[in-house]
Amino acid sequence: MSHRRAADSQPSEALKTTKVTGPLGIIAGRGSLPVMIANAARADNVPVHIVGIQGEADSEIERFPHTWIKWGEVGKVFSALDKSGCKDLVIIGGVTRPHIKNVRIDFGAVKALPFLLSLRKGGDDRILSRIVRFFEQNGYRVHGAGDVLPELLVPEGTLTRLSPSADDKADMALAFKVVRALGQFDIGQAAVIASGYVLALEAAEGTDAMLERCAEIKRRGRSHGTGPGVLVKAPKPGQEERVDMPTIGPETMLKAAEAGLSGVAVAAQRVLIADYNRTLEIANERKLFIYGAPQEETDA
Repeated sequence: MSHRRAADSQPSEALKTTKVTGPLGIIAGRGSLPVMIANAARADNVPVHIVGIQGEADSEIERFPHTWIKWGEVGKVFSALDKSGCKDLVIIGGVTRPHIKNVRIDFGAVKALPFLLSLRKGGDDRILSRIVRFFEQNGYRVHGAGDVLPELLVPEGTLTRLSPSADDKADMALAFKVVRALGQFDIGQAAVIASGYVLALEAAEGTDAMLERCAEIKRRGRSHGTGPGVLVKAPKPGQEERVDMPTIGPETMLKAAEAGLSGVAVAAQRVLIADYNRTLEIANERKLFIYGAPQEETDA
């Protein structure tokens, strides 16, 4: 499948899944990606069953065969997947670590207690790797969203009408180095650099909140007279990308515009884009660029 490159290009009408021919299980958190994957699977005649986490997944999942679960209902997850014949699995969408009082333990969770206790410690990367390993040990094949639906991956090159300037490229190069260095400590997937100055680094608050912080920094005149700045997103070194790929979407563009940035650069083929057309529409309206950086630029 060829990727979209031009700013005015359109996605293919039938998004084709790859690597999965049997029923596909989708464990869904927040956002539009779970439903996008389910739609693509349905268009490709691949049966799906969505397991939605209550308080996280969107009610749109109810357009498909689905099961709602609460945190801790491990047995219910396995039961839903097994009854649907799902051995191929995608875990997608944002989640918030639950408070212990909101965890509901079922019999399956009791059997998986050592695994659940292990999730109380460690950073996101370590926890997500344990989750993947847990499902694999129980006979499931865990796929990344980009493996199942390559159309979700940001391609190389400029996607928008505007392209990054030489100054933007310099900020991008520094930002990729910063994200890569901090990623070794399991800290964030994003940074904002302006004229070689670090405006913000992503931590537990997430990209949108980080961009809101950038906007506030500029409003208060604390950006040291720098240029507009660039948001960069990329996976951390050694990150379990099957369940935690960085993502951009319409909200990213709106927040970047509010922060007065010149654009967004991401690691090509390693970052997801939700709602492609709307994301590009907003970027073009707000005069932002979106750039997919090849590996020789992200790893320089």
